[in-house]
Amino acid sequence: MADAGVAGAVVDSRAIGDIPTLEIRGDRVPAVLDAVRTGLGLDHCSCVVAQEYDTHAESVYLLRAYDDPTRELGVAVPVPLEEKVSHSGADAFRTIDWHEREAYDLLGIEYEDHPDLRRILLPETWQGHPLSRDYDGDGPQIVPLRENEGRLTDAEGQEAADGAETMLLNVGPHHPATHGVMHLQTTLDGEQVVDVEPDIGYIHRCEEQMCEAGTYRHQIMPYPDRWDWSGAGLCNEWAYARAAEALADIEVPEYAQLLRTLTAELSRMLGHFLAIGAYALDVVGDFTATFMYAIQERERIQKLLEDVTGQRLMFNYFRLGGVVWDLPDPRDEFFDDVRAFLEGLPERLREYHSLLTENELLQMRTVDTGHLPPETAKQYGCTGPVARGSGIDYDVRRDDPYGYYDELDWNVVTEDDCDNYARLLVRLRELEESATIVDQCVDLLEDWPEADRTIQASVPRTVKPDDGAEVYRTVEAAKGELGIYIRSDGTDQPARFKIRGPSFSNLQALPEMTTGEMLPDLIATLGSLDTIMGEVDR
Repeated sequence: MADAGVAGAVVDSRAIGDIPTLEIRGDRVPAVLDAVRTGLGLDHCSCVVAQEYDTHAESVYLLRAYDDPTRELGVAVPVPLEEKVSHSGADAFRTIDWHEREAYDLLGIEYEDHPDLRRILLPETWQGHPLSRDYDGDGPQIVPLRENEGRLTDAEGQEAADGAETMLLNVGPHHPATHGVMHLQTTLDGEQVVDVEPDIGYIHRCEEQMCEAGTYRHQIMPYPDRWDWSGAGLCNEWAYARAAEALADIEVPEYAQLLRTLTAELSRMLGHFLAIGAYALDVVGDFTATFMYAIQERERIQKLLEDVTGQRLMFNYFRLGGVVWDLPDPRDEFFDDVRAFLEGLPERLREYHSLLTENELLQMRTVDTGHLPPETAKQYGCTGPVARGSGIDYDVRRDDPYGYYDELDWNVVTEDDCDNYARLLVRLRELEESATIVDQCVDLLEDWPEADRTIQASVPRTVKPDDGAEVYRTVEAAKGELGIYIRSDGTDQPARFKIRGPSFSNLQALPEMTTGEMLPDLIATLGSLDTIMGEVDR
């Protein structure tokens, strides 16, 4: 940090959990972030947290390294409440563009030299900033459209750079290929994509505010399942559990960690099977074979998870300090059911490869389309199968171990071709690795001494972390890195609860992957991202 551009920028320091954090001047944000990225090798902007205190507002840039996520640094930028103006860091990390737009939208922090500072989740006609302390929730929120007509543009009839006439095509917000309510403003020159802008926020549900209104012990845990309704909710529950347990200094029993690992991997498989089946439907219109095969596979997994959790989709199985209950009795019968599923999986995965990866039509649509080079993926903060399909060897389960993962034998899957086909291969191969993890968990659980089967630590009836304590923890969810930031005010409810959804960052890279390609390639590329709008919009 001896870079001349950083000299004089730091005004204070603190720790966010175990993450050292510098507080800097608002006008030095680009220089500091660029120095951290180039000088310290912290090339992954995981999250940007915006929040207000009694005396000031701040933006916190949480940075880590792709080659070692345990190397972390926070950069906090405090600004006065009466003039919430900072400087944009989007030149250092492209992913910051959307994160700062969200901070402006919800808290009203303005970022000078931002490439496109406007609302991202709420409509442009919204009045006020809902997370700011001076927000009037009882006042009018929407003004008539006519008052904003001067800001609206019509892309039809625009001239492309080469002089060709372009056309605006709206894809969504209600369209099967968008996998949820999302609007793609697509500018075309013939059938070639000139530009595409994802328009999100159609299913914004104030999840962060709802968590801030709940108590740590019981009322927050049901929400994470709803961020990703593809079935990968147990990974989401773990993200909240990791953060809250670190904040409240709760140690999870080893047996409970193993139960978490088993169920989270089954949950990950639920998400991947839906992604694969839906992708077949997107790209080659295969509903009767691959899509229904994937749904059938999900049914097998859902039956196992229902036996454990009592639920088929919104599991609510994790608790602070462990899980809500043990495996179902008779245990041997449950283990037999899991092994029966695992024994049949290799043959069924070979069928998926026959239907998908060996399908010439799918290969024509996915090989060399949706190209995402590794450096571009890092700039946008891409994680999960999207990053690993670009050859980025990054997985939080291995690189920042939690649960029982570091005790098991498994591999991180990567593909180097950086295209839509590579991302499909990663998910298929990750199903094999998840099955390997589940198989080892069953062996360990089967031999676990009955006297040591502690499913939950002793947790106070009311959890009240220290006033001012803050923490940021991540897990490897089905879509990628899912992070939770929590700041405590000494009560039993968070003062700030921030969700870092992996699809939010992955989706931001879509224009880079599709500009210059054909319109059908746009659909194939969007499907390869496997976005779930519930955790994009939150």
